[in-house]
Amino acid sequence: MSSRESRRWAAYARGALVALCVLAAVLNDAAHQGRYLAAVTATALVCGAALLVPRLRWPVAPVLVTVATAWWGSLLLPMLAVVLYDLAVNRRARIAVGCAVAALGANLFSYRATSLWTGQAYASTVFLPVLAVLVGLWLGSRRRLLQALAADVDHLRIEAQLREEAARIAERSRIAAEMHDVLAHRLSLIALHTGVLATKSDTLPAPVTERLALLRTTSVEALTDLRDVLGVLRDHDATPTSALTPMMREVGELADEARAAGQHIELTTDGLPEQAPTTHRLAVYRIVQEALTNARKHADGAPVTVRIDYRPPATLVEATNPPGAPRTDTVGSGYGLVGLRERVTALGGHLNSGPAGAGAWRLAARIPHPAGIEQNGTRT
Repeated sequence: MSSRESRRWAAYARGALVALCVLAAVLNDAAHQGRYLAAVTATALVCGAALLVPRLRWPVAPVLVTVATAWWGSLLLPMLAVVLYDLAVNRRARIAVGCAVAALGANLFSYRATSLWTGQAYASTVFLPVLAVLVGLWLGSRRRLLQALAADVDHLRIEAQLREEAARIAERSRIAAEMHDVLAHRLSLIALHTGVLATKSDTLPAPVTERLALLRTTSVEALTDLRDVLGVLRDHDATPTSALTPMMREVGELADEARAAGQHIELTTDGLPEQAPTTHRLAVYRIVQEALTNARKHADGAPVTVRIDYRPPATLVEATNPPGAPRTDTVGSGYGLVGLRERVTALGGHLNSGPAGAGAWRLAARIPHPAGIEQNGTRT
């Protein structure tokens, strides 16, 4: 049920309760010979209207109902209970006690036929106002607690969304930085080799010399543009003029480092890394890195089995580990998988992670090769 529907049903229930209070006042007056039926009915209707109109619930309704109860006594005692409940719910318990004391005290000098201080009315005179205040205090505290919990849930949900978005942005920045390094390295090689060939222009035909000069100029301009656009995505301590170092690392090196640190790794590779695009090799490296890190954190001492297939039509990677002892001396962001999923999705693939039975954990990805990749890893 939505909050709007809840408020609507609460308004219906309040209207029914006030109508019952008005009807009870009229019937009680009729039971007392009904000598002031018109006055009692008018008073009950005015007080009921004040209780139903939101703008009049404070402070008009408490004043009207208190004065009316002070005069008519038991006829309007149910309405006084409603007012005391409203005041207690809204953290006005002291005002509620003051209204109750004023109404009950003034009733000693009012209409005697329905006085609250007759022998038969003592119990209801004390019990009903006290019950209304206590129930109002309890429900008010419960309502505020639920609102605080709902606000905390919304805050946590928004915080989780912001962290996930930050993880995605960080992963995109990392991808851009990696592409910056790799592409800049290759463009530098193109510019270097074309420059070497240009030095032998006297032995080459004129059209070839012109094309080599154009190729060298274009590669240098592309390298400059690449540095300007993607250089800002590197580390904060890096500058656009810093030397470019290729970031390409193979999974074998990562596995050797993990073994040297005491982790048990079983690595199986099908095909050659050169058969997959550079972006796939970077993604595979990050996936295996995340899998080994998670295994160290959540299953310390458990062996990790890694299978990689670089062959077309898709790059496949799978890392599994059985259950182990979790470590408490490691702290992570908890959003590594979010970044991996962003990376794999950007390459047109999909990433799966979750339990694999018997307490094991599995991380797997499939990234399809672009059209035009042959079995030997060259483009057609």
